[in-house]
Amino acid sequence: MPDHPLPQAQPATAPHARPGTIPRRLLARTVLALIGSALAIAAVAQYTDLDLRLAALYYDPAHGNFPWDRSWFGRDFMHGYLKNVIVWFGFLLIGGALVDLVVPLRFAPLRRMQLRFLALAAALEPLLVRSLKESSNLHCPVAIDLYGGSQPLLRLLDPVPAGWHAGHCFPAGHASAGMWLSALAVLWLPQAPRQALAVFAGGLGVGLAMGWVQQMRGMHFLSHTLATAWISTTLLLALLLLFWKPLQAAAADVARPAGSRIGGCVPGAGR
Repeated sequence: MPDHPLPQAQPATAPHARPGTIPRRLLARTVLALIGSALAIAAVAQYTDLDLRLAALYYDPAHGNFPWDRSWFGRDFMHGYLKNVIVWFGFLLIGGALVDLVVPLRFAPLRRMQLRFLALAAALEPLLVRSLKESSNLHCPVAIDLYGGSQPLLRLLDPVPAGWHAGHCFPAGHASAGMWLSALAVLWLPQAPRQALAVFAGGLGVGLAMGWVQQMRGMHFLSHTLATAWISTTLLLALLLLFWKPLQAAAADVARPAGSRIGGCVPGAGR
């Protein structure tokens, strides 16, 4: 027998990761990507004519309007029916979360955390975008003299002239009605991050499509829609940082054998 006991194998742990926290490397990459994309959006809006070129594609100078603004698809379907369905879906989630908060429903702890996450995303994302839009000086394309309006073009970083009439058109409000759908990715967290990423991209795509139709109608520039996508993504990251530990705790409770659970739920999850 050896004089000293053999060293015991230590359980492998991911570098820079602690239980209950998002891996530092992933978080750092996400933050850097958000910073880089914010700078890119600002550069597109301020130093390129991409916004103007895309708007010109849908503007009819002979009639002085954006034909898609008069179409059933652009005005009634995309800006009406589709938006209303998504908005009422959000109200349903918010209402369900509020009811569960007052009179706990028969939800598993993980589903309860996910419902609260979705309710906050559905409420906060459009509210944040709307608040920023109401304080914005930028005008929509239809109001600018280049496209039949009466206001001169003001870029994102331009100084605001004295006596300027605020346009309240940045970021894109309509796109925000669809962008929050990217929060549905939480239904696959924390167990299936790849599927969650795909759902996040799909939800963001719905908002981008809604924003693009608004560009076709002359109601927004591309940079307006991209700014809304950035705000939505940043808000979801903040919510994920807030909810990550409760989500992991609830998921661990689901994986734990039924006989070992205390009261069948994570302490405090139903409060």
